[in-house]
Amino acid sequence: MIAIVDYGVGNLFSLECSFQAIGQRAVVTNDPEVIRAADRLVLPGVGAFGDAAEKLKKTGLGETVKREAAGGKPLLGICLGMQLLFENSFEFGFHAGLGLLKGSVKPISEVIPAFLKIPQIGWNALSILRPSPLFRFIRNGDYVYFVHSYHAAGCEDSLLATCDYGAPLTAAVQKANVFGCQFHPEKSGSVGLSILRAFCGEEEAC
Repeated sequence: MIAIVDYGVGNLFSLECSFQAIGQRAVVTNDPEVIRAADRLVLPGVGAFGDAAEKLKKTGLGETVKREAAGGKPLLGICLGMQLLFENSFEFGFHAGLGLLKGSVKPISEVIPAFLKIPQIGWNALSILRPSPLFRFIRNGDYVYFVHSYHAAGCEDSLLATCDYGAPLTAAVQKANVFGCQFHPEKSGSVGLSILRAFCGEEEAC
């Protein structure tokens, strides 16, 4: 069973539907007991880092997620959920993250050409930098769907894939059992569903 962590921020319904589409049982929950009983965790998120981090802290779900990940349970952060895995963010001030991965979340405006629109919205190709079980059913250059104004920086030890938006931006990360996608697998068609299948531990692509 996959637990989609509901801390008041996230596109939960489409994620739940995506797991249903690949035949996996997923529940949206804010119950620590359900999270502890789950085989895998997904940390979603849309919106501002500071608000999301505060909600994780107030609900205690941040500590629950950290304990489960420290125990080896597979964890997938998506979009803002991926950014929350890092040490801190500079989005509208300075905010502490969960600290599961080394790195900081910074504005993409610092690294991309001024003529490009912010946020980056739309399809972009993945440049896969190293093998990962998360990508075992997809290929280098496959397209996925992004919506973001901030990116993970200084995360070389977990960097898994980038996308080119006038500069290489972090698209996916992995360190042991902790995974993150800056893009939205649930909005990325068959490629996204293949990534979710891989996260769920399926042995063969459909």
